Amino acid sequence: MSVAILGASGYTARELFRLLLAHPRADAVLATSRSPDGQSVGDVHPSLRGRVDLALSNPTPEEIAGAADVAFCCLPHAASAAVVRKLVDLGVKVVDLSADYRLGDAATYQRWYGVAHPDAQALGGVPYGLPELFREQIRGATLVANPGCYPTATVLALAPLLRAGLIEREGLVIDAKSGVSGAGRTPSEATHFVEANESVTPYKIGSHRHTPEIERVLGMATGASDIRVVFTPHLVPMSRGLCATCYARAAGDADTQALADALHAAYQNEPFVRVIGTPRTADVVNTNFCDVGVHRVGDTVVAIGAIDNLVKGASGAAIQNMNLMLGFDETLGLIT
Repeated sequence: MSVAILGASGYTARELFRLLLAHPRADAVLATSRSPDGQSVGDVHPSLRGRVDLALSNPTPEEIAGAADVAFCCLPHAASAAVVRKLVDLGVKVVDLSADYRLGDAATYQRWYGVAHPDAQALGGVPYGLPELFREQIRGATLVANPGCYPTATVLALAPLLRAGLIEREGLVIDAKSGVSGAGRTPSEATHFVEANESVTPYKIGSHRHTPEIERVLGMATGASDIRVVFTPHLVPMSRGLCATCYARAAGDADTQALADALHAAYQNEPFVRVIGTPRTADVVNTNFCDVGVHRVGDTVVAIGAIDNLVKGASGAAIQNMNLMLGFDETLGLIT
């Protein structure tokens, strides 16, 4: 299959190119940029020099559809949906890595993203690209909303415990930490080396855009409409990796082993979720694995999810979704 990568200059695009090099049934044939300036993929991603021989270009949707069967859209929110709708109408299968199709309604999107949604009628009807929970909806779909990195680690840690009734839906607290690459490639004061090094910084307390996504997806996974979370992300001085430590009130007397058994039962046939004692980012970096673990401390349940924010939190999940959309083995290009 021929693949186009839209918005090819960022970190998620770089990971997509890297993973596609190992994919036996899909090849990157098009790399788009709104300001190509005669550059190539190797110019903007030096690690890919001699490995990906593509010039950056700024094609029309019709030209993209003429060259590619599948498109990974790595454009910013709002800008993404405007292009995605045209590509889908032209028959291209699309995995959208922006937030544009993750939420369920236009009002929520506008409140959290500050702009009107360009394709509002589609909201609520696009499969959410977390195969461990929504595999059958993704299989064969024409458009999939790739999950955010924080929601991936959080939802995979909490959803089985909520579904089994082992934790309460009220009072969920998520303390999550991500490497600096999670902020994207465009530099800012907060991600400047001098500011980020030797410091752990909470940010967007109570206002991070992944909050409504986490609440919606936990609701979809459990059938509950009243899930609310307190979510605080932190920037930590490492390049990649993400760990979400989630706190919940225990519902009943299940001990740590019984809680872990619920995770094992949920993920025993999942190729990319590993249930272990205490997850660490070091064990998942550069992989598509999510390591989850759980402990009971008094009346509190502590559930943990660790991922590579650029792989299982973005590009690896996108490849996994593409495989399902095309009817391929789900693990192609992701386990070597």
